[in-house]
Amino acid sequence: MRRECIRNFSIVAHIDHGKSTLADRILEITGTVEPSCMVEQVLDDMELERERGITIKSHAVKLSTYRGYELNLIDTPGHVDFSYEVSRALAACEGVVLLVDATQGIEAQTLSNLYLALENDLVIIPVINKIDLRSARIEETRNCLVELLSISPDEVLLVSAKTGEGVEELLERIIEVIPPPEGSPDSHLKALIFDSVYNPYRGVIPYIRVFDGTIKRGDKILMFSSGLTFDVDEVGYLGMKYEPTDVLEAGEVGYLMANIKDIAHTRIGDTITNAEKPAESPLPGYREAKPMVFSGFYPANNEEFEELREALSKLKLNDASLVFEPETSAALGFGFRCGFLGLLHLEVTQERLEREYGLDLVATAPNVKYKVNLRTGETIFVENPTKLPAFHLIDSIEEPIVRGEIITPNEFIGAIIQVLRERRGEMLTTETLDTKRVVIRFEMPLSEIIFDFFDKLKSATRGYGSLDYELIGFRKAELVKLDIRINGEVVDALSTIVHKKKSYIWGQRLVSKLKQLIPRQLFEVVIQAAIGSRVISRAVVKPLRKNVTAKCYGGDVTRKRKLLEKQKAGKKRMKTIGKAQIPQEAFFALLKIER
Repeated sequence: MRRECIRNFSIVAHIDHGKSTLADRILEITGTVEPSCMVEQVLDDMELERERGITIKSHAVKLSTYRGYELNLIDTPGHVDFSYEVSRALAACEGVVLLVDATQGIEAQTLSNLYLALENDLVIIPVINKIDLRSARIEETRNCLVELLSISPDEVLLVSAKTGEGVEELLERIIEVIPPPEGSPDSHLKALIFDSVYNPYRGVIPYIRVFDGTIKRGDKILMFSSGLTFDVDEVGYLGMKYEPTDVLEAGEVGYLMANIKDIAHTRIGDTITNAEKPAESPLPGYREAKPMVFSGFYPANNEEFEELREALSKLKLNDASLVFEPETSAALGFGFRCGFLGLLHLEVTQERLEREYGLDLVATAPNVKYKVNLRTGETIFVENPTKLPAFHLIDSIEEPIVRGEIITPNEFIGAIIQVLRERRGEMLTTETLDTKRVVIRFEMPLSEIIFDFFDKLKSATRGYGSLDYELIGFRKAELVKLDIRINGEVVDALSTIVHKKKSYIWGQRLVSKLKQLIPRQLFEVVIQAAIGSRVISRAVVKPLRKNVTAKCYGGDVTRKRKLLEKQKAGKKRMKTIGKAQIPQEAFFALLKIER
C-alpha cells in the first residue's frame, strides 16, 4: 500500500465514554468483522475486560481497505493507571479521535489524553458520542470542546457508537484530515514497539510501527534499550488475526516474530533497528514504566508457593509492567512483593491470578515507595515497611507526590477542598471549564490517593467528579513506621508507614478493627500498635473460659480456688507457647479503616 493511502489513528477517551463500542461499529462498517461473528467489545478479548466494561490492554487492528485507504486503529485503555501505554500507542499514530460522552461531558482523563495527543503533535478529531440518549447534552458538550480546542462548532462530529449514526462521516473525516505517515523506506530501520503479547509456541510477539526503513523475514534486528539481537522469522499485519506479509515498510503498523523468549527484551516504547545497518539514535520518548504501588501476594496455603511463582511468571509474559520478587513474612510465610502501576492494576492482577490460575491469595495492604536518607549520607528506596531502617539511622524520609486535577460541578468545590485537607492535599489552582464545572488542580502524597480517595471523591461529588494524576517527585515529610504486635510479636504483614500526625488515630482504629476480627481463643490475645518501642494503643481479646468449678457440689471454698489457680497457671503457660490464629480478614483491616 502506498504511504499516501495509509492512515494511523487511535481512539482516546475517559472511562466508559464508548471507545470500545465505537471501535465495534468501525470494524462492522469497514467489513473487518463478519456480521455473524460480531459481538460486543470485539477488541477486548479478556473476560475481565468484558465483565468490568473497561479496556485493560491496547488493541491494534488493521481495518479492511475502506475506499482505497488502509486504516490502522489502536484502541487504548482509559484509566489513569495505563496512561503510559496510551502515550506509546499515540506515538505510533498521526491522529486521534477524542471521544466525549454527551451525557457526562469532558472529564479528567479526557483532558489528560488530549494533552498526550498535543505533546505528540497529533491531529485531533473531536467527537461527541451517545447522542441517541435522552439525557444527552449535545450543545453544552459541543461548546466545551469548541472553547477547549479553539475550533468552530462544525468541526465537532456527532455519533452514536451504539446505533452507528455518524460513524461513516467520522471515517470520512479521518481520511480527510489525518495526514499520511512520513518516513522513507530507503532510510535506516526505526520501528517503535507500542505493545507485545506472548505466544507459547512463537515466543514474544512485538507490535510495531515502522517509522523509517523496511523490515522483512531473515533480517537481524537490534533492540536499542538492551542491545540484544534477534533473527526475524515472520512479519505481518494486525488484522482480526495475524496476516503474514513479505515486508513492512515505513508508515505501516504490524507485528514481527523472532523467537524472543523473554518479554523483558521487548519493552514498550523501545526502538528496533537493523543490526547490520543500525540507525544512529532511537526514537524519542522511551522510558520504562515504573511501578507506583506495592503489595505482598501470599498463597493462603503455603504449599501453593511454587504455583504462585509460575502464575506470576506467566502473567508477566503478557503484562510487562508487572514487577515481582520473592519475600518472606513471619505471619504469612513465603510470598512475593509485587509492583503495580496503580490500584486498578493491582485489583486486575489479583483477580486474574485467582480466576485464571485457581489460586487463593492473601494480599497485604498496598503501599508506595519511599525515599529514605540515612545519616551516613546514603539514600535507599523502601517499598516494604518492614525494610525501613531503625529510627536512629534515618536522617529524613521523602514520600512520592502526585499532581492531579479534579473536574467537578461548581456546587461541590467546598466538599472537595475538605477532602483534600483531610488527605494532606494542597490546592494549587481552580479553572472554570464552563458555566457549571471547574477544574481543581492539586498536589498530594501518593499514599493518600491509593486507598479510598477516589471513593471519597465520588461521595463528595455524588458521582460527578473525575480524577487524573501523575507522579512529580518526592518531598520530605514526618513519617513513622507503625507496627502491630500480637502478644508481643510484630506482625510484619500489618506494618505500615504513616504520617506522624495521623499515627495515633490510625493506630487506635486499626487495633479496634483487629479486636473485632481476631476470634477469641483459649488464651488472652493482646493487640498493640507501636511506634518503635512506644505503644500508642492497646486492646485485649478475652480468652474462652471453661467452667472448671462446675463439678464442685460442696466442700470447702479452697477446693474451688485451687481449680481456678490451676486454670490460671495453665492459661499463662498456654499464652507463652501458644500462637494466636489471625484470620485472613485481619490483613485487609488497613483497607477498611476510615483514614
